[in-house]
Amino acid sequence: MDTQRAGRDRGVDLAGVAGPPADGTRAALCLALFDGRAWTATELARRAGIARSTATSYLNLNLNLLVNGGFRVEGRHGRTALYGCQTVG
Repeated sequence: MDTQRAGRDRGVDLAGVAGPPADGTRAALCLALFDGRAWTATELARRAGIARSTATSYLNLNLNLLVNGGFRVEGRHGRTALYGCQTVG
């Protein structure tokens, strides 16, 4: 079995998380999550040009996919939830 291909087959389905490539909003959120910083839902919403509730809905729908793919995606600073993706392990 091709070991390089096997490595690519494991992990998160980024296309499934990001949604259709033509959806610029989802792409902006996904890219922001992977830029190495921690974001609040409000900051992510501003970055993507959407309402905070829309960003929160996206996060709620897609965080499990990222966690199952081996990423740590949430943290807290006091009472504030922070979102960002870092590989675990």
